[in-house]
Amino acid sequence: MYFDIPLYMQSGSLLPHYELAYETYGELNAEKSNAVLICHALNASHHVSGNYEGQEGSEGWWSNMIGPDKPVDTNHLFVICINNLGSCFGSTGPMHVNPQTNESYGSDFPVVTVEDWVQSQERLINRLNIHTLLAVMGGSLGGMQVLSWTLQYPDRVKNAIVIASAPNLNAENIAFNEVARRAIVTDPDFHDGNFYKYGVIPARGLKIARMIGHITYLSDDVMNTKFGRTLRRDVQDNKEIKDQKYLYTTQNIEFEIESYLRYQGEKFSEYFDANTYLLITRALDYFDPAKKYNGNLSLAFKDTTAKFLIISFTTDWRFSSHRSQELVKALLDNKRQVTYMNINAPNGHDAFLLDDKRYMSAVKNYFKQIY
Repeated sequence: MYFDIPLYMQSGSLLPHYELAYETYGELNAEKSNAVLICHALNASHHVSGNYEGQEGSEGWWSNMIGPDKPVDTNHLFVICINNLGSCFGSTGPMHVNPQTNESYGSDFPVVTVEDWVQSQERLINRLNIHTLLAVMGGSLGGMQVLSWTLQYPDRVKNAIVIASAPNLNAENIAFNEVARRAIVTDPDFHDGNFYKYGVIPARGLKIARMIGHITYLSDDVMNTKFGRTLRRDVQDNKEIKDQKYLYTTQNIEFEIESYLRYQGEKFSEYFDANTYLLITRALDYFDPAKKYNGNLSLAFKDTTAKFLIISFTTDWRFSSHRSQELVKALLDNKRQVTYMNINAPNGHDAFLLDDKRYMSAVKNYFKQIY
């Protein structure tokens, strides 16, 4: 959807015009009371459910959650998912042409924040002639957008579903993001973010960034159960390698966990944009609704009116249960209606994308109560 009204951003920059890619599922009822907005996480897109016809491997990133007879049941609900500004999956971002230069934005694309995304999403919801959202739902970075919706447009959100998220990033999370960003910007092919005109991509940096990120998405239990110290088959029978030069080659993959991480990094570098990665991780770092209240989270949420479902996972150390409990306390301090579940699941942060029966049942039962 194209917008020719300038978007004034928190950084002080503006986008004179822009486009938002989005998909919808199900049908909007006559009262326009069954709309659910799904907010996506870092490397996802607006394609949240189902497959594109004739495109193998095109399954939506939350297909297990959203669709007919699924927890977010599109037999009853009208689901909207919008690709965030600055992304590389259709909405205006660094790869698009800057009208002022007639070249790709590259590093000149404005800094984006969670609040900027929510502002742009609200404009699209207006275009669909929807005033009140039955629910806004998201996991991880998507959960931060949900929180921002309840703060920026409190009268337009009836229910907020926040999964595996936090009211801000702790120092450890910011540190992981910074190491990943340094991997990208120090890649010789980065060219200060203007690599498009050189016909290259900073693939090495993207691979390392993804490997770092992927480590934080998995729990220690999952990594040990799935990989442990298992050696690849082609090195199982190798004797101790005494040639020191071997340690400095780029192809010395011995352990299965090494092979897995390199595969994830390789795949990521083939479809994700480096500038987008920098922008989105910065948006994660900047989000902090309590900042203007001297860190008082309860004061930050004093004007919210939505009902909340908050879900965390015991082995998620990137967005720990403790961070969700901080949010629950802040909402209860304001006498908000909150349903909270801390699910004992082994899958770490990735649990919010997986098929834990307790998790799926909790979401399904919550929606049955509100539609």
